[in-house]
Amino acid sequence: MLEAIDILLTTSFWVAVIRIASPLILATMGELVCERAGVLNLGIEGIMTAGAFAGWVTVYLGGDLWFGIAIAACTGIAIGALHGLLTVPLGLSQHVTGIGITLLASSLTYYVYRLVLPKVTSPPKIDAFQPLPVPFLSDLPVVGEALFTQTPLTYFAFFTVAVVAWVLYRTPLGLAVRAVGESPESVEAQGISVVAIRMGAVMAGSALMAIGGAFLTMSAFNSFFFEMVNGRGWVCIALVVFGSWRPGKALLGTILFAAFDAYQVRLQQLTGGVIPYQVFLMMPYILSILALIVMARRASYPKALMVPYQKGER
Repeated sequence: MLEAIDILLTTSFWVAVIRIASPLILATMGELVCERAGVLNLGIEGIMTAGAFAGWVTVYLGGDLWFGIAIAACTGIAIGALHGLLTVPLGLSQHVTGIGITLLASSLTYYVYRLVLPKVTSPPKIDAFQPLPVPFLSDLPVVGEALFTQTPLTYFAFFTVAVVAWVLYRTPLGLAVRAVGESPESVEAQGISVVAIRMGAVMAGSALMAIGGAFLTMSAFNSFFFEMVNGRGWVCIALVVFGSWRPGKALLGTILFAAFDAYQVRLQQLTGGVIPYQVFLMMPYILSILALIVMARRASYPKALMVPYQKGER
């Protein structure tokens, strides 16, 4: 029992928590931006997969790491534009379209992978982002190693939370994004295009999702393999609800889920195989569902979420 508690006090545990949380933070912020504008983006799983591959293959073919991130973001923007076109001006079902986008993006990624590497049995490796200690701050006990000896993409993930929060609550653009998610008629009455705001939000959010996927191949690992996203996109959708559509609370949700995930891995090692490993794999999801139930009861969702809008309709 004491050993299980001691795990929570180790520096390596919190280093792992921050590393696991980083791609979730990026993708969750992307989903939050989409939903704040009134668009549910169920294409997140496919977008993350496409972003993971696009960034990795760019570097594999000789590109710079940051150029790979840029390509991943552009991939997300392109897929997001397709999703936005189908759901915003055309008003198609956001549920059906999102699932279709996930299937399309995932299948297209695997197809391109086989075109680029037709005879490869094991994925090639790239030189991924390396930890970048922050001077002075990295020397702090526990916190320094956990927060300030991460890769540049982890710092970017936390920076993204601050930017999203600032834009949403401190800028006219953020006010417009939140307004189209609550009352698009009022926004249109002010002469602002609801279609433009929603399309922009979906494309920007999809770019963050793709970068979250690229984190997996360019920071957490150094290669691409099928099913590497492994349901993280669906988790991010739940984390947006857990966070009540607020960046700060969503950040706490991602860290909580990452802590559950990192903890179950260490508990497996502690029990020595006495308990089936599937029990531990379920733990993060079960605990997250319970936390989601508690938080969702008090959550205030955007009133126009998943509600198509056509100019002139009431």
